[in-house]
Amino acid sequence: MTSESSPQTPDMARHEYPSTRAADQVDEYHGIRVADPYRWLEDPDSEETGAWVKAQNQVTFGYLETIPERQQIRQRLEKLWDYERYGVPFSRGGRYFYTRNDGLQNQSVLYTSESLEAEPQVLLDPNKLSKDGTVALTMIAISRDGDHMAYGLSGAGSDWKEFRVRDVATRKDLSDHLKWIKFSDAAWNVDGSGFYYSRYDEPDPDSMYQEANYYQKLYFHRIGTVQSQDPLIYERSDEKEWGFDSHVTEDGQYLILHVSQGTDPRNGIFYRDLKNNGEFVELLADFDASYSFLGNEGSLFWFQTDLDAPRQRIIGIDIHRPARDNWTEVVPQTEATMEGATVIADRFVVLYLKDATSEVRLHTLDGRLEKALQLPGTGTAMGFPGRRSDRETFYAFTSYSSPSTIFRYDFENGRSSVFRRPEVAFDPGVYETHQVFFTSKDGTRVPMFITHRKGIELDGDNPTYLYGYGGFNVSMTPAFSISALVWMEMGGVFAVPNLRGGGEYGETWHQAGTKLQKQNVFDDFNEPAEWLIENGYTYTPKLAVGGGSNGGLLVGACMNQRPDLFGVVLPAVGVMDMLRYHKFTIGWAWTSDYGSSDDPEEFRALYAYSPLHNLKPGTHYPATLVTTADHDDRVVPAHSFKFAAALQAAHAGPAPTLIRIETKAGHGAGKPTAKVIDEIADRWAFALRNLGFELPPSFE
Repeated sequence: MTSESSPQTPDMARHEYPSTRAADQVDEYHGIRVADPYRWLEDPDSEETGAWVKAQNQVTFGYLETIPERQQIRQRLEKLWDYERYGVPFSRGGRYFYTRNDGLQNQSVLYTSESLEAEPQVLLDPNKLSKDGTVALTMIAISRDGDHMAYGLSGAGSDWKEFRVRDVATRKDLSDHLKWIKFSDAAWNVDGSGFYYSRYDEPDPDSMYQEANYYQKLYFHRIGTVQSQDPLIYERSDEKEWGFDSHVTEDGQYLILHVSQGTDPRNGIFYRDLKNNGEFVELLADFDASYSFLGNEGSLFWFQTDLDAPRQRIIGIDIHRPARDNWTEVVPQTEATMEGATVIADRFVVLYLKDATSEVRLHTLDGRLEKALQLPGTGTAMGFPGRRSDRETFYAFTSYSSPSTIFRYDFENGRSSVFRRPEVAFDPGVYETHQVFFTSKDGTRVPMFITHRKGIELDGDNPTYLYGYGGFNVSMTPAFSISALVWMEMGGVFAVPNLRGGGEYGETWHQAGTKLQKQNVFDDFNEPAEWLIENGYTYTPKLAVGGGSNGGLLVGACMNQRPDLFGVVLPAVGVMDMLRYHKFTIGWAWTSDYGSSDDPEEFRALYAYSPLHNLKPGTHYPATLVTTADHDDRVVPAHSFKFAAALQAAHAGPAPTLIRIETKAGHGAGKPTAKVIDEIADRWAFALRNLGFELPPSFE
């Protein structure tokens, strides 16, 4: 192991950041005065903010352009990215539907075919909707007869969607055009004459990317009519935070309403008898657990739930006898975590996680275990769309060194067959993944996946990228990534710990990383960094950490708590202002995980780790590249703007602390391939320069 300090380039010692005005804004929270000098950066459209963004980007890209390996890394990313990949197919009305990307297309193309052997036809190509590929297809819903498709488009990465309707046979759009939709799918009625969807009232155009989103409402749209004629189906003027997700049962009799409150996993279930034009019945209205509707047999409704089962189970409720004493357990909780379930071919197809890797089991409708599906290896299975009458389904399987392969499962013969297998220009046999377990600060045993080239030396000198998330019940499971592959080709080690706050071990694991327990997540991330050092993988000057969104919060907080532990920090679209996050767009919905500064006890917890508020002047921080997008209306860019400004003001060392601001992009979903590749290339080039290593001779 070498012993010198984290390498810095001579030019950075003389580096000057753009001037950022510090105002006298001070807020009082429960008797504590908190300065917010960069509040003005919350307005993304002001002339002053625009000038600041331009100046920051000029400095950042000026720096990135001095890294000679940057273009070589980008070229390798582009070469590897250029492979054919498919989405998981599904069928409706005798037609198959799936997405395909030929490699470098900015957006995947939607195809349809009459059979699996027939030549597929383009149903919708989003790449033709904008010159720069920034219009994305974000939702599709096919009518039961397969004749019509409702689909949603978003521009420049915004969460706002516009719905249109397309005739599948002619590939032509009808006149339908719906607006002001967020966080909603379309649920077709049984005869295909229209669909249910949820929307918000039209926002103020001057604040539509920042204004808090409340009072979602459920509507019905009949094909061929204008949106203003859509009847309001359900609203709750007394519950501004409630959101509605609708589903029509396969028998067409019931409209199921999944009632959520932000990101809280606990929800309600209401239903309406469509055949008898009944009123909504509040079947599950206590919001005491999570309930996911799976299907029904007449009046018997099946739900996946964590009620009295933190690792989930399946129960049956007869809506004619809805008292809890009459509920039945169909598939009990097991040692593995039930991740999801569907009803296909008169069976429950149940996805489990066992130590963050997939298992799939088939159960009869009375709950009996029929068989476990034989998966190709240790990794992640996803998909399994279908209906009770189907006799086939499709799923994808992936691992850290295996691109996502699409399989067809035949329920008649009980076999899986390859539908599409991608060909990527690399040798997966060169890499290996193993799972280790480390002990966190409070004694909790936490797993971590480590992937790298075979035969690396554990000499403590390997560039290592530690990636994490740790929140909102999201499980980090093995998945193939060109970004990670290129990092490993560069000679790097790729490590992913399964932090508390995620869903890997059920709701208990999730709750252990929320609100007043959020510090557990940061401990769960700092400890594997120490573990990687102690076990000879790397050392601080060669250790980079990264994460996006809630993961951006993670690495920002950990950097503040342990600036001595990391060589490079890469926070992407992070939630950095924990005192004001709930005041923008859908931020209020995250209080179930974070808590709120409006609550005195939760304020103290938030204030103790908020990345923006825990930067200490005079500190030598690691080299940091903050990334965000000017149209992010999920985690508004003000988080990253304010954090970068405060970091540059507090930083006393020579390491670069820069912000890269993407234009015409959002939180990440639907981002054009070209922009994704550019950002990854810049991230890896920044890490390469500041961790002080060279590309190996084998790097193409």
